Amino acid sequence: MSNLIQSAEENLTFLAVCLLIVVAIFVIASVTEKVLRKKNAMPRSNTPTRRVAIVGVFSAIAAVLMYFELPLWFAPSFYELDFSEIPVMICAFAMGPVAGVAAELCKVLLKLVLKGTTTAFVGDFANFVVGCSLVLPASIVYYIRKSKKMALLGLTLGTVIMTIFGSAFNALYLLPKFAELYGMSMEAIIGMGTAINAGIDSVWTLVFFAVVPFNILKGLIVSVVTMLLYKHISPILKRH
Repeated sequence: MSNLIQSAEENLTFLAVCLLIVVAIFVIASVTEKVLRKKNAMPRSNTPTRRVAIVGVFSAIAAVLMYFELPLWFAPSFYELDFSEIPVMICAFAMGPVAGVAAELCKVLLKLVLKGTTTAFVGDFANFVVGCSLVLPASIVYYIRKSKKMALLGLTLGTVIMTIFGSAFNALYLLPKFAELYGMSMEAIIGMGTAINAGIDSVWTLVFFAVVPFNILKGLIVSVVTMLLYKHISPILKRH
């Protein structure tokens, strides 16, 4: 009985942390977008209904892309690469930081409804938070001044922030929480990394040899594809 109560308390604590972080990210996105719109005198180019529809479409595309996960030769099996950040990034560039964060959240919720979770929800939470650490800075920089140069600068900055933040967040919170909620020991998780790379013998070496290159690779792919696609998709989204 005590184990059941402890498990419930752990799950509720994790849920509370998730909700607080989600709210904080939305607040940051909303405040920043309002400041930039006021500073640059940018009116909204779409009605609220159209914005919701566009966010929904890109969220659905992103959720479908989450089904196609690629295993990586340098990381344990619970780190798989997907391309769901690409439609989210395009949505953020077209509609703003708030729309990007909303698409990121809707994408994860749709995936949970359609596919469920295999990581005790930790991986899904990580997907949202780490994804936002790429999408939010990139879209904010792009909204300072909309140009190809600023888009590239934003994507580069987003990749750097995602790599640093995502790696530290994995080491300090996500991996220990995954071990706790999934019922695994940290030694077992590190051992999965050691089986791939003998240099992995601790949480921080797991992060250095697996999470860092994973985030860099993901950031590069998202950046390149977004730059190639956005200029073709943007005019369609801006039509009334």
